[in-house]
Amino acid sequence: MSSAGTETVLRDSGTPHVIVLLCAYNGERYLAEQLDSIAAQTHQEWTVWVSDDGSTDGTHGILEHYRQRWGADRLRVVSGPGRGFATNFLSLVCRTEIVGDYFSYSDQDDIWHPEKLQRALERLETHGRVVPTLYCSRTQLIDEQGRKLGFSPLFTRAPGFRNALVQNVGGGNTMVFNQAARQLLVSAGPDLRVVAHDWWTYVAVSAADGVVVYDPQPTLLYRQHGGNLIGSNLGWGARLQRIRLLMHGQLRGWIDENMAGIRRISPRLSPANRLTFDAFLAARDGGPLRRMCGLKRSGVFRQTFMGNVGLFAAAFFKKL
Repeated sequence: MSSAGTETVLRDSGTPHVIVLLCAYNGERYLAEQLDSIAAQTHQEWTVWVSDDGSTDGTHGILEHYRQRWGADRLRVVSGPGRGFATNFLSLVCRTEIVGDYFSYSDQDDIWHPEKLQRALERLETHGRVVPTLYCSRTQLIDEQGRKLGFSPLFTRAPGFRNALVQNVGGGNTMVFNQAARQLLVSAGPDLRVVAHDWWTYVAVSAADGVVVYDPQPTLLYRQHGGNLIGSNLGWGARLQRIRLLMHGQLRGWIDENMAGIRRISPRLSPANRLTFDAFLAARDGGPLRRMCGLKRSGVFRQTFMGNVGLFAAAFFKKL
């Protein structure tokens, strides 16, 4: 294993090596299916690092079984901080002993399509490895028994910082990013108190003027069940829940958390993104007219018409 001092060195040639960052917590029911789908990838240069957040079921036994099958060089297990899924993922991505060319978040209960990693790498490699670059995609939804339920929303507007400030377009289970993006996350630190690691990843990469690739083709089966910490956000029930959370100020609190992260990487903001950031800050304070005008001036947007109506309503009621 390379030392922390050589951690930032990238491979100059050859097949890129992907580090799969899997966070687990009492995942015995579906974990084996997920690990099998990783093993079935058409891109075979990968290592799985698992951060277990204190499982009390059979998760450890399953991981040990796969470690013996694959070998210790293919599957590494560490203990998580025990402070929730977002902190667990950030702690894992910031572990300096983990060395790779690309990094892929993984939930414990999905099923990856065989070409998931290969498809992501083909798109990421076209942008090189110097600029922070993030790939994400749609998902196909399944229930607890694996029955297909439909697809996650199809977003049509180009991703970027003005969108990331108020919305996440990519589920973490679809995200693959390069070493430059990983280093950006490391520079912000593992101790950020953000609501979701994936939203923060989108915010950070876009804030630094990185490339965000949104793939409209689903790359995995996203399991919906009672244990989901974050679901698909589809349906009227999910919409009503978002409205309720918005009016109770929860969105404002989540944005505050991301803002704290942006300030940690503020030297990486481009001049255009800094102007957007300052205008958005103005849209969150002052009187209703100032907030509405500030939001319009910032150019910040959500992906749908109704989402943008809700955005301006949030600004009016000072819930943004």
